[in-house]
Amino acid sequence: MSISKAASNLSLQSTAEPLQIEYLINSTAPTNTSDGNDVIQGLTKKPKSLPARYFYDDRGSQLFEQICDLSEYYLTRTETAILQECATEIARITGACELIELGSGSSTKTRILLDAYNQLGYPLHYLPIDVSAGILESSAQQLLTDYPSLRVHALVSTYELALEKLMAAELPSRMICFIGSTLGNLSPQECELFFSQITCALLPKEYFLLGVDLQKPKDLLEAAYNDSQGVTAAFNLNMLQHLNERFDGDFDLQQFEHWAFYNESQHQIEMHLRSLRSQTVFLSALDTTVQFAPEETILTEISRKFNLNTLQQILAQQGLTTVKVWTDSQQWFALLLCQLQA
Repeated sequence: MSISKAASNLSLQSTAEPLQIEYLINSTAPTNTSDGNDVIQGLTKKPKSLPARYFYDDRGSQLFEQICDLSEYYLTRTETAILQECATEIARITGACELIELGSGSSTKTRILLDAYNQLGYPLHYLPIDVSAGILESSAQQLLTDYPSLRVHALVSTYELALEKLMAAELPSRMICFIGSTLGNLSPQECELFFSQITCALLPKEYFLLGVDLQKPKDLLEAAYNDSQGVTAAFNLNMLQHLNERFDGDFDLQQFEHWAFYNESQHQIEMHLRSLRSQTVFLSALDTTVQFAPEETILTEISRKFNLNTLQQILAQQGLTTVKVWTDSQQWFALLLCQLQA
């Protein structure tokens, strides 16, 4: 974001109220005539796919929180342990800093950062961004109970729209947080666009905190996405229920199954929904009919696993210099603190 752009957004700054929730999208219904075009495009091409953003209605967000607590899902506990070790150092490096979190969910790991800034005596300003209004409101209310001096300006929004609408920081600096390995859901081309959006939203010398899953053995990865309790399967299938509710569809969830595997050549987990029989689905709000053959799949998510050196080079090409990297002892996960160069 340029200085002039930041100045022009001063009117968007949060009020003195401890909680402000701003709706940039309607999370339960189509917002305009173009809403759902990505669904039509994804389901009428071969092979079929759906954008991962349709995972996250309120039910999907709740299921993802359950996934994060599963024994097989090493990502959350590993990243949490890293954060517990480095949060104070992050706060010291950035100084007084507004925290902006993309895909905030329940903000559980963010509490570790808030504690670190609070212990150093810094004011607490937090801007959580999520497409689920329900989880944003409930988590914000709990945070305000636990941190009386905290100010929260929550944005019900997609990442892209929220980054465009960010207000100028009221504190000396700010840090956009994209933790939880969500970067892996983006293709290389989408990553490049996303990093450019991050750099446009920051002023020089402001920060970007990124959490990524690193490359590791196939058996560990596949277990994390095929848990024994079936929570990940329920999360995947819930996308179809979300489409039913949002676009008046008639997907029969009993006629699809969860399928996840590690694509070793692409270094990515792929999650699919597989049709159990020949069937036809109609999305009334989109006036779209979709035919499925037996065993035909919908790609619902990729989860790329990164090489740390390569990722730092890509970030540097976008003007995001790595200030410091923290990893666990097994080199399974990494947190990178980056700074936008002038």
